[in-house]
Amino acid sequence: FENLQYIPRRLKPAILALKSARLKPCPFKTTIIRLISKARTLHFSPKFQMQLPWRPPQARALGPHSPFILGCLTTISARAGKRSAEEERALAQAEIGIIGGSGLYSMPGFTNVQEERVQTPFGDPSDAFVLGELEGRKVAFLARHGRGHRILPSELNFRANIYAFKKLGVERILSVSAVGSLKEEHKPTDFVMPDQFIDRTFHRISTFFGEGIVGHVAFGDPVCATVAKAAAQGCATVGVVGKLGGTYVCMEGPQFSTKAESHLYRSWGADVIGMTNLQEAKLAREAEICYATVAMVTDYDCWREGHDSVTIEEIVAVLHKNADNAALVVKAAVAAMPAERNCACASAARYAVLTQPDAIPAATKEKLRLLFGKYLGW
Repeated sequence: FENLQYIPRRLKPAILALKSARLKPCPFKTTIIRLISKARTLHFSPKFQMQLPWRPPQARALGPHSPFILGCLTTISARAGKRSAEEERALAQAEIGIIGGSGLYSMPGFTNVQEERVQTPFGDPSDAFVLGELEGRKVAFLARHGRGHRILPSELNFRANIYAFKKLGVERILSVSAVGSLKEEHKPTDFVMPDQFIDRTFHRISTFFGEGIVGHVAFGDPVCATVAKAAAQGCATVGVVGKLGGTYVCMEGPQFSTKAESHLYRSWGADVIGMTNLQEAKLAREAEICYATVAMVTDYDCWREGHDSVTIEEIVAVLHKNADNAALVVKAAVAAMPAERNCACASAARYAVLTQPDAIPAATKEKLRLLFGKYLGW
């Protein structure tokens, strides 16, 4: 392999991985056969996994053995892409993602901590990811608004954030957010795990589809019940008031509601109001990542009498208390997460794509290979 001058760039990771097998020298054809067999046990990097499956490039540059070599490498890539769920999880950089909202810009309790900036075809995520272990699980933390709280809700690159979690190997996301309460029963410092959303945004991209590919995923139940229950269990474990179920109104912002809007949302039976979580939930569903929200109540929305008398100092004090409680709840929730995924989230996009494969532009295929390539043979 080392003597082939025109190896396509995408095949080079395969060659490097095969070299690491350190097989004894033997005739060319026997070596290839052994390498294919060995490929079942090779550990390819996550970056290489994301390039699978790929189509063989032009073969002429590889010389007379081109079809044979490319066939072998394609076989190796296919076998490398068929690891068990346990093997995939072992190779992933993280299995659980945490999105920290207003007030939660870091995650106490991490061990083996490292930072990583993840590149995506949709641009840069909000910040570098903090990777580490929490309660014995591999976790990736992202500050939604960036450290220093510098990104408006309408400016968030939701696609880049969710794509980056997928790229890291994350299967479940627990999203922590500050919200206003639309019901008397949801008091400041209470946590709510909503199971429904109402969309009141209008300036945001909330799908990976488009640019030549049409697809639809089911969203009737927008939250993963398994992750939401783990969050509720985490609240109970650490003694935080946590309520499972409810409706989250996602507004555009950055201004808060008018009183007329607030009363309208209350007439709809909504529970809390925020500015960020719906786009995350939609994109996570398309990316087949389980998703749930921990909505931290900071204050009552403007519908409530006496709302205007609440001081900034009181709100900041609640934010700090919520952030401290959120760190405890997240830690307990991570410990409560089951090891295996048995929910429908894991295959949400199986039948999503409606566009004929040969009609999808090559550039779009390249962008979405990580998300949908396994179903479309890319």
